[in-house]
Amino acid sequence: MFGHDNRELAAVFVGGALGTFARAGLATVMVTDPGRWPWPTFIVNIVGAFLLGYFTTRLLERLPLSSYRRPLLGTGLCGGLTTFSTMQVETLRMIEHRQYGLAAGYTVASIAAGLLAVYVATVLVRRVRVRG
Repeated sequence: MFGHDNRELAAVFVGGALGTFARAGLATVMVTDPGRWPWPTFIVNIVGAFLLGYFTTRLLERLPLSSYRRPLLGTGLCGGLTTFSTMQVETLRMIEHRQYGLAAGYTVASIAAGLLAVYVATVLVRRVRVRG
């Protein structure tokens, strides 16, 4: 009806399932409470930011165009792996428990580390020489 490519949707679904499975697995192994740094969410968000920077730069600048790589890796895998909504909920719980410094530090560190991760991944991809 809207011209959807079912293979592209399948790529998003498969990538999203893999990313979500990885995030859920880490959250199961590393349980947190509102008075402590939420390492599982922090880790998946920074790793996801790094991977998104890597995949985006590599796919746009180094590899031939593909209809399925970006939906699989960017939208799917990184979208399923990262979780801004959980970060927000954790931050609100910290505030509810009067952990104001922790909440502010977590928010600032998450944004700064995420931006740094994207930058580092992009630089790494661009440093590799293209064989021609």
